[in-house]
Amino acid sequence: MTQLTYQMRASYAFIERNFNLVRRYWGWEVVWLAYTIANALAVAFIGVGAGAITGQEVNTDYFVLYLVIGTLVWHFLSVVFDNLSEVIAWERWEGTIEYTFMAPVHRMTHMAGQTLFSLTYGLLHTGIVLVAVAAFFKIDLSQANMAGALMVLIAGSFSFIGFGIMASVLPLLFPERGAQMTHVFQAILLLFSGVYYPISVLPEWMQKVAMLSPATYVLAGMREALLENATMDELWKYIWPLLVAAAIAIPVGLKVFNSAERYAKRTGKLKRNG
Repeated sequence: MTQLTYQMRASYAFIERNFNLVRRYWGWEVVWLAYTIANALAVAFIGVGAGAITGQEVNTDYFVLYLVIGTLVWHFLSVVFDNLSEVIAWERWEGTIEYTFMAPVHRMTHMAGQTLFSLTYGLLHTGIVLVAVAAFFKIDLSQANMAGALMVLIAGSFSFIGFGIMASVLPLLFPERGAQMTHVFQAILLLFSGVYYPISVLPEWMQKVAMLSPATYVLAGMREALLENATMDELWKYIWPLLVAAAIAIPVGLKVFNSAERYAKRTGKLKRNG
């Protein structure tokens, strides 16, 4: 067996193991899915009620779709981020952290398997939520540029992968509350990235910070592709910053993780559970 084949099989092993964990904790998955669907519907109903709230005539179909796109895109990115940032937490919960980190598997192989699982799981989970939302609301994407939207989403996913890997060092360095600390990243991105509103409504200083968030470009690009049928040339202004962010974030994330892993092994924090 060649080294490349071995590493590829090792990556697949992490994917298979994670899906087995999903199946084992199916009760939690049902609860999480029900919560996500309820949250998406609640946000969409805000669009439906906009006219009644403001007393003004509102294009509710457009508003609902605007909110649904933001909700679903943010959910997908959050799932990718969560599954990567919790890679250490899951190992501790299962009691396998020493076996995983002492195994003769390159850390990049480990992260590749975790990343592929995160993307696959995120697409499946978001797809189910989309079907549920479509059962309540009219979702018309017949005029949308689906190929362009997919390109924006893929580019955005890679940038979030880098951020997720960086955030995963928190549970490694802070066994007691590190997993909870990763939510700070998401809260900041949620506030600044225009998930439910255009960033133009934010104060000027917040708009400047928003331009540093990959989620800002993903959401804006997805909305232009799906709502305005923007062409690939028009979407390129969102895609290239995401590719640059990914090219920086992923190598930096791996470097940060490797440094944190060596520190955790040296100080005895790898096995520690709190």
